[in-house]
Amino acid sequence: MDILSWIILGLLAGVIAKVLLPGRDPGGLIGTTLIGIAGAFVGGWISARFLDRPISNQFYDGPTWLAAIGGSLVLLVAYRILFGHSRSR
Repeated sequence: MDILSWIILGLLAGVIAKVLLPGRDPGGLIGTTLIGIAGAFVGGWISARFLDRPISNQFYDGPTWLAAIGGSLVLLVAYRILFGHSRSR
């Protein structure tokens, strides 16, 4: 997959992670979108590096999507823990 495919996958993974973890995010829509993109890269890297599951070159590969969504969930939870209370409510 090329970089544009990873960005699109990250956008979609961020949306799915947001649906799975509803609530108020400190960064809003743009922050959640960027976390989704970063999560796709992190999830893919973790999958290839530590889980011995190489990333497929196909956009519709299930394990690639699971890695991207998992990475997005991890980053979204970490972001909420670190920056969740920085805004006045």
